[in-house]
Amino acid sequence: MDAVVYSNFRRNLRDYMKQVNTDSNTLIVTAKQPEDTIVVMGKYDYDALQETMHLLSSPKTMNEIHRGIKQD
Repeated sequence: MDAVVYSNFRRNLRDYMKQVNTDSNTLIVTAKQPEDTIVVMGKYDYDALQETMHLLSSPKTMNEIHRGIKQD
């Protein structure tokens, strides 16, 4: 995971957007105030993360996963 300061991120936004989407890596954008720091990720990766979180939050799905693991 790379990090960049906000001013550099702003100046090179297009390049960082391409990098994040091409590499499937997240990018930390730091700010003077730590609470303003953000993480940038591509939409494809965000959607996959959301789907994974949804599946892992479902007790029924988790039971099926555990049952499948035990069968191996």
